[in-house]
Amino acid sequence: MWREFREFAMRGNVVDLAVGIILGAAFTTIVNSLVSDIIMPPIGLAIGGIDFSNLFVTLRGDSYPTVEAAKAAGAVTVNYGLFLNAGLRFVIVAFAVFLLVKQINRLRWQEAAAAPPEPPRQELLLAEIRDLLSARLHA
Repeated sequence: MWREFREFAMRGNVVDLAVGIILGAAFTTIVNSLVSDIIMPPIGLAIGGIDFSNLFVTLRGDSYPTVEAAKAAGAVTVNYGLFLNAGLRFVIVAFAVFLLVKQINRLRWQEAAAAPPEPPRQELLLAEIRDLLSARLHA
């Protein structure tokens, strides 16, 4: 059983998946910082100095200046600013993955177009038999 697991775990697809997950986690950290620290502050400034992470509605309890203060007081909130940040992060990650897949497909297409596949051995043998029969008939 250990041997089967080792063979499974060392297959190319499983190793590639593990590498992809690790890179994805690192990429998520970069995208989170891009959205929170680079993109959202200028957008918030442009629409009146609003911090999107502090956009929320209190459903139960008093009014609070920040989401953290509302949570500390036990208020029930709808944090639509955090949702907007998460939506923007998703769009950025989806666009980056789209660009990556597009480039990979373009490279695969170029490789496929550069070297046409050699016909299977059966077809080569059949062509050789055809040519020999044709030579016999015309001789």
